[in-house]
Amino acid sequence: MTALEQHSELRHELIAMKAADQAAAPRANSDDPAEQLAWRRVTARHGDRLRTLLEKHGHWPAAAEVGEEAALGAWLVAQHADRQLDVQRLALRLLEQAVQDGSAGPEGPSRLAFLRDRLHVNAGLPQRYGTQIQGVAADGAPVPWPVEDEEKLDAHRAEVGIPPFARYTERHAPAGKRA
Repeated sequence: MTALEQHSELRHELIAMKAADQAAAPRANSDDPAEQLAWRRVTARHGDRLRTLLEKHGHWPAAAEVGEEAALGAWLVAQHADRQLDVQRLALRLLEQAVQDGSAGPEGPSRLAFLRDRLHVNAGLPQRYGTQIQGVAADGAPVPWPVEDEEKLDAHRAEVGIPPFARYTERHAPAGKRA
């Protein structure tokens, strides 16, 4: 029995949560409070379920055992569990272990960086990699949440395979202001 076959139930559940997460994501920034509430309900339900799955599984669900789509699904659910810092902390700890032991795959370091930044922002701490954007300035430039060391930002990003901040934020700039 292959690892994918052995973990097929977990794989299917993570893929289903990923699909629901992505379908609901446009509601997150809706002007309609009912749509925002629907988004929060999806992320809370998924966060609760992810906590249960991670506790039962005992380690981060790596692509080698659940497939890349399911591993991405686990990360997206953790990333979007903004009101469940306990879930984000558990996911961060397990993903850190997976990155350290090499089981997180090539995407592991950058996903860990994004999750660490997200948790830090949610906990009111400065982020390290500048992955979380709080808004857009009057001139259209993206404004990150506070960063711990702006001078080392691009060096930290390079360490985990994330493009330099200016290139990363280019996609957020208004159409007429893109390089």
